[in-house]
Amino acid sequence: MPNPAPHPATGSALSATRFSILDRSRTREGHPDAEALRDTVALAREAERLGFHRFWVSEHHGVPGVAGSAPTVLAAAVAAATRTIRVGTGGVMLPNHQPLVVAEQFGVLESLFPGRIDMGLGRSVGFTDGVRRALGRDKDMAEDFSTQLDELLGWFAGTSPTGVHARPAEGLTVPPFVLAMGEGATIAARAGLPMVIGDLRSRERMLRGIDTYRAGFRPSPWASEPYVVISGTVAVAATQEEARRLLIPEAWSMAYSRTHGTFPPLPPAEDVESRTMTTKERGFFESGLAGQLAGTAEEVAHELETVLKETAAQEILITTSTYDRTALLDSYRRLADLLA
Repeated sequence: MPNPAPHPATGSALSATRFSILDRSRTREGHPDAEALRDTVALAREAERLGFHRFWVSEHHGVPGVAGSAPTVLAAAVAAATRTIRVGTGGVMLPNHQPLVVAEQFGVLESLFPGRIDMGLGRSVGFTDGVRRALGRDKDMAEDFSTQLDELLGWFAGTSPTGVHARPAEGLTVPPFVLAMGEGATIAARAGLPMVIGDLRSRERMLRGIDTYRAGFRPSPWASEPYVVISGTVAVAATQEEARRLLIPEAWSMAYSRTHGTFPPLPPAEDVESRTMTTKERGFFESGLAGQLAGTAEEVAHELETVLKETAAQEILITTSTYDRTALLDSYRRLADLLA
């Protein structure tokens, strides 16, 4: 169970805050999906070496730009390749699964890697109608998240009324986190669970969600007080322009998805810069670049200090994607140096 780190009101906020990484196993143009998964495992090893607190993986189905479709399987590979960093999901989309199966999967992970596993849980269902049909799910199932969450936690507590026992989950402690999209803040507060909320660009909406969570929080066996993790993109480079170029592939992929209905692999930044975009594409692309935390170490440090003073969050979960893997690793190393 996470214990809130002290959060001072002065300039030492960065050193007193936990920093973690969420990697979505983004695919790249001209590279196979398998390489994206291997890159995730390699990044986890580097994150551990750099001193990040946790490393999480995500769940997406039928998305050309994301190879991470089986988060508990990938989390097992990450945990096996590391020794000390906490490993988890950001998150398993609970409406896509039976709670018993999720409990069993995390029970296996916790049994194999005791004291290192986190259970991040989200409310989203499949991205398209076709994916939802393939999963045997529909949009309305997201509304049952609170009930599903109670059932899932009950499998660990051994309180299921069915007479069935979740093996090996029952009796184990796997810290649960709620990804607070929309109503998620209220659900996390009511259940007394740590909350993950983003993104850093939508500061007012994020602050409203945090206020809702803290005001409604009920202590539980999982957390005695509110625990807030804020999530967003952070890019650090030698110059502001270099940091901004790190964001270009992801911003274009997002713009493409909003205009073509599919989320593509990441292209090189120079390919995006040479494209002739429609007015609509250009608008989404510029919007994707706006407001991100990108710049030199000094600039990013100032922005992070501001965010932490506004939110009093205990942890920041960084989720940064780009085509250039070398530049991405350099960004995380610069961020780690900044925190040290």
